[in-house]
Amino acid sequence: MHHALTAAAAGFGTGMSLIVAIGAQNAFVLRQGVRRHAVLAVVGICSLSDAVLIALGVGGVGAVVVAWPGVLRAVGIVGGLFLLCYGVMAARRVLGPGTGLRGDGEAAGSRRRAVLTCLAMTWLNPHVYLDTVFLLGSLAAGHGALRWSFGLGAALASLCWFSALGFGARLLGRFLARPTAWRVLDGLVAVTMLTLGTTLLIGA
Repeated sequence: MHHALTAAAAGFGTGMSLIVAIGAQNAFVLRQGVRRHAVLAVVGICSLSDAVLIALGVGGVGAVVVAWPGVLRAVGIVGGLFLLCYGVMAARRVLGPGTGLRGDGEAAGSRRRAVLTCLAMTWLNPHVYLDTVFLLGSLAAGHGALRWSFGLGAALASLCWFSALGFGARLLGRFLARPTAWRVLDGLVAVTMLTLGTTLLIGA
């Protein structure tokens, strides 16, 4: 039991160190959180997707996918284009008339759109596969019979982080009620998306 908890703690720490890095998922979850729109659905999708991908990595799927490098290349191209489009949309909001944050979420668009965007942010980002399936999968293999405990810890880290980011972001609501502050957030989102999109296309 002690060894299982140690492996789970190692997985939690490793998973947290990978997830906390600023990326497309985090920027999107933060934006949905401060707008209080479809937060539960977005947090659930991100956490569940990570859990599935981590399980695939721990199960050894990463070694199989390596045999088809073209798959990741195709995902990189599609994901790069998607992130560039989303980045342009965020940049347009920065340059448009400022309205500040609407805490009721009415201006955030439909729940279906938020869900589809979140799915695209997750499953069209090759970095997610590299972090979960390949990196965490290989690290889990080093724990032998306790690899699933390591994977469980990593999945728990994902759940804790996205929950804190999504539901904790509403604390910024009063600050982001000012149009200038909202422009700054959208500016950060635009820079993040455009940078990641360009990086994916260059790497592909």
